[in-house]
Amino acid sequence: MGCAMSRLVKATIAVVIMAMLFMPAAMAATVGSFDATQSQLIPLPDGSVRGPESVAFDGQGQGPYSGVSDGRVLKWNGDELGWTTYTSSPDYNSDACRFAKLRPATNPETLCGRPLGLQFHHKSGNLYVADAYKGLMRVGPGGGEATVLVSEIDGLPLRFTNGIDIDQITGQVYFTDSSMNYDRSQHELVTNTHDATGRLLLYDPQTGDVQVLQAGLAYPNGVAISYDRTHLVVASTGPCKLLRHWIRGSKAGTTEPFADLPGYPDNVRPDRKGGYWVALHGEKNERPFGVDNHLLAVRVGRDGKIVEEMRGPKRVKPSEIMERADGKLYIGTMDGPYVGVATRT
Repeated sequence: MGCAMSRLVKATIAVVIMAMLFMPAAMAATVGSFDATQSQLIPLPDGSVRGPESVAFDGQGQGPYSGVSDGRVLKWNGDELGWTTYTSSPDYNSDACRFAKLRPATNPETLCGRPLGLQFHHKSGNLYVADAYKGLMRVGPGGGEATVLVSEIDGLPLRFTNGIDIDQITGQVYFTDSSMNYDRSQHELVTNTHDATGRLLLYDPQTGDVQVLQAGLAYPNGVAISYDRTHLVVASTGPCKLLRHWIRGSKAGTTEPFADLPGYPDNVRPDRKGGYWVALHGEKNERPFGVDNHLLAVRVGRDGKIVEEMRGPKRVKPSEIMERADGKLYIGTMDGPYVGVATRT
């Protein structure tokens, strides 16, 4: 009896060990989750613009600021004053751009621009804008007309300027060019053709020089500098991955895999614990029918492992999650008429 029981116990232990070995990583780790369905909404003005792609706050904590579909960057001034225009490209034409939706046969973005990534350099007060069509732009404190800093590299125009982040110590600006073949209006082709001509770029405001840190990337999208300023985390949208590009230390200049994701990433922004919030357009192989709930975003720890999920309705396609010190999570979208504000419950 004792021997039989011993064999049974050993067999049971073996089964448990095998199950643990072959358990998917997502199941093996404990991942927190919360539902952002009841998020507060900050509607964009008068229903004429959409798509607050990126969300930024200035050094005084004012904002959010966000770029919208008619080419402007807007500033939120609270419920009483609402949204005001903060900046736009040098050749912006208010009448032509604000009413461009009445001419659906044209692509007004090529004329008016389309601000995607936004980030402030807090010491100078400068706002840097990654405009999909204009390139890298900058506007000084208080806003006004932006200046185009980089629109081409080695004589070739930037086709799809996208994500951006800034080293707040050095002022250096890191940004992405998602494709050398397709512009933003053709973003689905970047994924469908497996285009790998994207680049990770560095702009030095002290010299005005621009440098290609890494070429040959598959749809590089959002970018964020690490809490210790040793590396950059870059979203690779089509492959559903995060990459890590080292900028300091023995691995400087090299790029390596950082995380596999359950969906298609857009912008990457730091959380409050040394990790990152990654907005997801949608889940892999997502079906339009079924339960009206899907992943909006995941929080990835500094080790590349997913530690938290944000869920919500399928109609919401987040482009950015910006976490503030008060715990509020500001949600940018590709085509929504509002900025969302979620709070963990």
